[in-house]
Amino acid sequence: MKRRRPAAKLWRIFVPLTLWVLLNPSLQARPEPEVDPVLRDKLAEHLAKQYTEIDQFDAQVWLQVSDQRLQRYMPSQNERLELLRLVYSEATRQQLDPDLVLAVMQIESSFNRFAISRVGAQGLMQVMPFWRLEIGRPHDNLTHVETNIRYGTVILAHYIKVSKNDLVDALGRYNGSRGKLKYPDKVITAWRTRWRNKTRADLPQLIHSCTNYSLKACRYL
Repeated sequence: MKRRRPAAKLWRIFVPLTLWVLLNPSLQARPEPEVDPVLRDKLAEHLAKQYTEIDQFDAQVWLQVSDQRLQRYMPSQNERLELLRLVYSEATRQQLDPDLVLAVMQIESSFNRFAISRVGAQGLMQVMPFWRLEIGRPHDNLTHVETNIRYGTVILAHYIKVSKNDLVDALGRYNGSRGKLKYPDKVITAWRTRWRNKTRADLPQLIHSCTNYSLKACRYL
């Protein structure tokens, strides 16, 4: 009996597999992100600024409570307090609830400043590195805590504004999963179950989102 050549077997597998990959967009290279010029300008402006220190007196209660909650993720108290000081400062500048920023960090990186996602997002708030090139700061280190938080809070605040305070839409934009509820649900659940410092009445964005979407997280209002 004539034996089949191994090459023939390989071709019978290779050709259909190649066609399958080409016909499935999800398996091809991810396209370059569309850059929002307004967000690019905001990042450039805020990253270039030298800010004066925000008075931390009003944040003392928040810092103490949040320090206890953060302990399970960061054993070092010095590191925790430095992180919380930066979160409070940058969130305040962007008119964000610092608890929301902590919730984003928990879901994005579990507070690992060296985290890198499968698509290349870096640091605590998983910032995409292409933004550094867009604003002419290619040497910015996104694993540096202050740098990462500044990028992340500017981006998140911009998306909340663009979404007209629709928190679900804003979080979807931030994560690159707009139109899906999984990521916003996870962040809002973390926000309300672990990092809650404000009441429902203080969070109109949250009330708006729960009115318009069926989120499991809304049970934790």
